[in-house]
Amino acid sequence: MEDKIVATNRQARYNYIILEAFEAGIELKGTEVKSLRNGRANLKDSFAKVENGEAFLYNMHILPYEFGNIANVDPIRARKLLLHKREIKYIAEEAAIKRLAVVPLKVYFKSNRAKVEIALAKGKKLYDKREAIRRRESERELKRVTKGR
Repeated sequence: MEDKIVATNRQARYNYIILEAFEAGIELKGTEVKSLRNGRANLKDSFAKVENGEAFLYNMHILPYEFGNIANVDPIRARKLLLHKREIKYIAEEAAIKRLAVVPLKVYFKSNRAKVEIALAKGKKLYDKREAIRRRESERELKRVTKGR
């Protein structure tokens, strides 16, 4: 069975060096699930944080379900991430000791359950970003030249 990707965080791969990724469940309300199934989510500027032994995802925007009613919830509320305790502890320690960010990479459905892929990431410097752009441009140019042959 193939995963249905709802939203990806393209800026995360541009702004961060991804060191390690984890799959986490996400605690949602009923209308949020319906809105996610319609692909109405945005991960831009979102981040995860561990507080009191629990992991939370902040600034993930899920548009309110258009056919919902008063049961619709705040679109940018903090959402609890469902991880094993040892994973939460590991993420918290790595983020604190090595000064890493915890960023979401994508939201998807895996066998009818909403999942989010979060990653421990290190911020890129400006010269790293320039190098990535230069590499991408050269690969694009190479493909264009070889395609013409």
